[in-house]
Amino acid sequence: MIKKVLTIAGSDSGGCAGIQADIKSISACGGFATSVITAITSQNTLGVTYIEELSLKSIETQLDAVLSDIGTDAVKTGMVASTDIIKLIAEKITEYKITNYVFDPVMVATSGDTLLKSDAIESLKKYLLPLSMLITPNIPEAEILSNITINSDETIKEAAKIIHSQGAKNVLIKGGHADNKYSTDILYDGTTFKEFKDLRIDTKNTHGTGCTYSAAIATNIAREHNLYDAIALSKKYITESLKYGVDMNIGAGSGPVNHFYMLNKTV
Repeated sequence: MIKKVLTIAGSDSGGCAGIQADIKSISACGGFATSVITAITSQNTLGVTYIEELSLKSIETQLDAVLSDIGTDAVKTGMVASTDIIKLIAEKITEYKITNYVFDPVMVATSGDTLLKSDAIESLKKYLLPLSMLITPNIPEAEILSNITINSDETIKEAAKIIHSQGAKNVLIKGGHADNKYSTDILYDGTTFKEFKDLRIDTKNTHGTGCTYSAAIATNIAREHNLYDAIALSKKYITESLKYGVDMNIGAGSGPVNHFYMLNKTV
């Protein structure tokens, strides 16, 4: 049976990130994607020009519609912009006894536009982080969550320990914002550290990489891979998506990765 993966996130009208990227990623990795939209963003490869949150009633009824009938084998969250939305999602994760929950703490878009209200950061820590099987911050997000400056592998590990102490079962800090030959992501499970490393791809088309990666991890968890293998498979997927997205001429700014590279790659 095909495994079901629910993404709870904002809609990106440009199709690069958010719900649109998640659905592409889940589908490419072999899952059946369902979705709950938390906000509508007017967005393209150059930036975000407008954000409108959906009502709590709309978000709640979407959640109940999907979970009461279709159910899910894993959940991932992306853009959840306000405290009220965060509390509602936490209540539903608890109500429906969801354990395979991947928490991507989306705070800032690739363009630099803010996607999370400042007063909601503590709510993320209080309500969603303790429910997560895995949290997947990039370096800037990990700095905000841990309240330390990250400038080395040692400070990445220090930040991971702090975030783990806040309630996350597993912490994966992504190395995409570092400046070196390899893109290295570091996983901390409360006891040990493991690295996931691949060559860094030189490309401007990185819009939606975090959404794509976390959705892939959730899908591979749903498909019953253990956490280490789920991350390793998803790391390979995002790297290939970046590699085969280098020449995609979509928009004037930071374009999308190639979610379905396997359909048109020539080598």
